[in-house]
Amino acid sequence: MAQQSDTVDAGSAQQTPLPPTIEVIDDRGVSIQLAQPAERIISLAPSLTELLYVAGAGSKLVGVVEYSDYPEEALSLPLIGRFDRFDIERILELKPDLVVAWLTGNPRSTIEALENLGLTVYVAEPRFLDSIPTQLTKLGQLAGTEADASAAIDDYETTLARLATRYRAESPVRVFYQVWDRPLMTAGGAELTNDLIELCGGINVFGELSALAPKVNLEAVLLRDPELIVASGIDERRPAWLDTWDEWPSITAVANRQVVFIDPDLTQRHSPRVLQGAEILCEQIATARALQREGAGQ
Repeated sequence: MAQQSDTVDAGSAQQTPLPPTIEVIDDRGVSIQLAQPAERIISLAPSLTELLYVAGAGSKLVGVVEYSDYPEEALSLPLIGRFDRFDIERILELKPDLVVAWLTGNPRSTIEALENLGLTVYVAEPRFLDSIPTQLTKLGQLAGTEADASAAIDDYETTLARLATRYRAESPVRVFYQVWDRPLMTAGGAELTNDLIELCGGINVFGELSALAPKVNLEAVLLRDPELIVASGIDERRPAWLDTWDEWPSITAVANRQVVFIDPDLTQRHSPRVLQGAEILCEQIATARALQREGAGQ
């Protein structure tokens, strides 16, 4: 009997337990499972590249899309195409064990093609300020870098709370955020830029629109009479078309010389850097508010 018991114990000792399964739910509602933390990751959007670095997974990135330019280390990574057009052969050559995709920015057909090829694809949609910590948490779980992600979340939430305490309850300022000039495009209420405006105590004059980057007309802007016009453009340079607002001095923002520019990477990329943009925007809204109060006192 003792010999039989020894045999059973030896057999049990030789059994190798399966590694714990990592499971997160992506923004499609799909369960993404990994047997172990991802070691080779491809990002399909510049903002997701930033989030992966902040979550502590930058060293695991093996491929990114164009315009993944922050942090600087991302510039040395292999390119696999643009956010809307990928080199699938190149992706397969890089042998990723995780692809991080953008729900409303990457073509759905391409995401499905990658999954049909056997790749694990986590699909994210970090649309609002409060979705950034959620994405950092999930990316940290997938990459096994939870401690780094948690520290980044603490820093982010501390800064966010400070800005909210300082600005959110101030008297409202009407803000028109201009994404582009032809066609004239703005930020609607269901996106990150609207969150930033409200964080700073502003009112998005087109906040009732639910579409992403909706098209509007000049007459609608004139009717809403913004006290601050903020333009983004496509890079860190102030777009020349911003000066065309000088033709409309009846707009309060134009009359008060409150037509300004913020680098779009600081207001439109869904990463903790957006709070740098919030700092700038809040100061600009505060200036417009001061002019508003001066006018009311006259």
